[in-house]
Amino acid sequence: MSDHSANGPSIAPTRTALDRLAPLAPNAWLRYDLVRRMIPPTVRDVLEIGCGMGAVGVRLAAQYDYLGLEPSPESFAVAEARIASSGRGEVRNVLAEDLPADQCFDLVCAFEVLEHIEDDGGALESWASRVRPGGWLLLSVPAHQARFSAFDEIAGHFRRYEPAGLTALLEKTGFERVEVREYGMPLGFLLEAGRNVVGRRRLAAAPKASMEELTGASARLYQPRGSLYGGVARFGTAPFRYMQRGFPRNGTGLVARAQLPASQRAAG
Repeated sequence: MSDHSANGPSIAPTRTALDRLAPLAPNAWLRYDLVRRMIPPTVRDVLEIGCGMGAVGVRLAAQYDYLGLEPSPESFAVAEARIASSGRGEVRNVLAEDLPADQCFDLVCAFEVLEHIEDDGGALESWASRVRPGGWLLLSVPAHQARFSAFDEIAGHFRRYEPAGLTALLEKTGFERVEVREYGMPLGFLLEAGRNVVGRRRLAAAPKASMEELTGASARLYQPRGSLYGGVARFGTAPFRYMQRGFPRNGTGLVARAQLPASQRAAG
């Protein structure tokens, strides 16, 4: 673990400071509890693809050399300001393909991104090219196609994923040691039901938008604002974050970790 960011040595922000600067929504807390426990201990530098407004990014930047990429100008502006305020890490308004060809990382992550991409296999191949041999990919996606609903439509999702299907997709891309866990039991189901109610209303009232427009807006959909919200969400979800650990095969979302073999590059 590095004590330096892309901007040089700095003091890591406290949890309270991070909650005020970049609050996480309740479902994001459920997901992040699993994400942080699945980051391999050997990781030094991290690339986050589709970092949204930087709520997870500022937390990763507090521990690792961090670079976040966000194509949406509106979300990028928020993420850039948050990362700058934290004093650690960097965010760029570019795609992964725009980075230097030889720039690779110990960990490449993408949280709630893959479901927005029609060619998910092509996206995984592109992301794998940014992983150092022996490095890791960590991603999250919504779980179970049978749960596809109004919220998925309004958020610009092409699909949801089954654990076995996601495992097969990662192995086809050239990854090994694939591990897929579910999260969200039981609070995630209640939160998802609420999002679906709002999603149905928005679908009925909103003009038809393209998948690109829906995806661009999704990083800001239901995202919390305000300095007091972060602490409330952290403490309010605490018992449910511990509770969900007893149900690694039951939930509303998946987190997958996979390693790129040290002896070869991923398929592409």
